[in-house]
Amino acid sequence: MDNLEYAEMLEIPVNTVNVVKKKGFFRRRERKDDLKEDVLANVNSREEDGYAPRADIAQTEDLTEPVAPVKQRDGWRGVLIAEGVAACLLAAGIFITNALVDNTAINNLVAGLSQTAPQEVSYTDFELSPVVSTLSDAEVTQTSGGALTFTGQTAVYPACDGMVASVTSENGLYTVEIAHTSTFSSVFTGLTDVYVNTGDEVKSNIPFAYSDGSNEVMFTMYDGDTLIDGYTLSGVLPVWNS
Repeated sequence: MDNLEYAEMLEIPVNTVNVVKKKGFFRRRERKDDLKEDVLANVNSREEDGYAPRADIAQTEDLTEPVAPVKQRDGWRGVLIAEGVAACLLAAGIFITNALVDNTAINNLVAGLSQTAPQEVSYTDFELSPVVSTLSDAEVTQTSGGALTFTGQTAVYPACDGMVASVTSENGLYTVEIAHTSTFSSVFTGLTDVYVNTGDEVKSNIPFAYSDGSNEVMFTMYDGDTLIDGYTLSGVLPVWNS
């Protein structure tokens, strides 16, 4: 009971007390809760007889441990970091693929941007071919203005390779324009039959039209809108003037 006397000296009311009692070897085990209640009742009865707690030693400090604030993770920052990492990995993969593999889409695009458009050749760089069949009896003549004309039954050939730019007809006869470059073109008028349509490719060794000899066929060549006359005939073969 020394603890109780010490409490009385401090004039502190006792609300709780821990009692430790040595157990006897042969004594019957007592209930600890009953002994606690007896001690509390004894001390509190003394307080009612005139003992009061001292205000200067009253405990005012809150000894409970403060709860540490939970740090919330910034979700948007995590998403942005993940997207940045994914973009870097994708860029690295594209770079490595294009460095190791030829003919990829990006390589072709870069190569296409770095290359300049090929310069078109001059019309004088084309080798001309006869516009009539060498087996026909059609006679080819050259006018003073630079046009070729012929009359007779014959298959008709382009003077050089190209693409059909237009096909028109008037009074049962056809006119065909053939584009050889963006500026160099040739025109046939007075054709009886035509075997091609606009957009078809034509070759100098394959006939594209026919003349039945009932009317004159005219052949002209143009550089843009300018009629070309800088050639001469060698038999039925047109040859550029040197």
